[in-house]
Amino acid sequence: MIEIQKFIFNPFQENTYVLWDETKECIIIDPGCFQPYEKEELKGFIDDNKLNPKYLINTHCHIDHVLGNRFVKETWKVPLFIHKLEEKPLHNIPVYAQSYGFRNVESSTPDKFIDETDKIQFGNSELEVLFTPGHSPGHVVFYSSEQEFCINGDVLFYGSIGRTDLPGGHHPTLIKSIKEKMFKLPNDTVVYTGHGGETTIGFEKLHNPFLR
Repeated sequence: MIEIQKFIFNPFQENTYVLWDETKECIIIDPGCFQPYEKEELKGFIDDNKLNPKYLINTHCHIDHVLGNRFVKETWKVPLFIHKLEEKPLHNIPVYAQSYGFRNVESSTPDKFIDETDKIQFGNSELEVLFTPGHSPGHVVFYSSEQEFCINGDVLFYGSIGRTDLPGGHHPTLIKSIKEKMFKLPNDTVVYTGHGGETTIGFEKLHNPFLR
């Protein structure tokens, strides 16, 4: 059974996730840790629980979701998985990082490109990959059909949706991704968002004002 730990990092209040199962093998999704105390919080949790990181994965490569990529890669020697269309945004981060108040941010190099036909396997567990562009060109979501949850990045939020005014964003594409991918999931599916609290697919179908 997959267990999930959420951390809230950096001034954007970004949600970082660690997922693991009974084997203690884990994956780290969207590490937003930037300050030394944030990095220590993530490392302390993994060390204290005797977890064994296998992969580093980004739902997408906006700066708030990747600030800890290099730290994670160097600390645990794990490969980085992203969608191919996120490679350019990832490499562009050092160019604009200072304008957001982040100094000495280095880009990280992806080791594998993932797409909708792939599965993310760790320990005894498996996640499906859903291609959900719109907030960013190569955004992906990770879904557990067995436990009915998804790690959704910035596609869907509680009563809201991801912004589309950043480079590579496209509002009609995001709405299409939500309606054709996210809303095909069971209503009870728990959505772990990239910012803020969790929600469910069923709740958003009924109450999200952007999707009526």
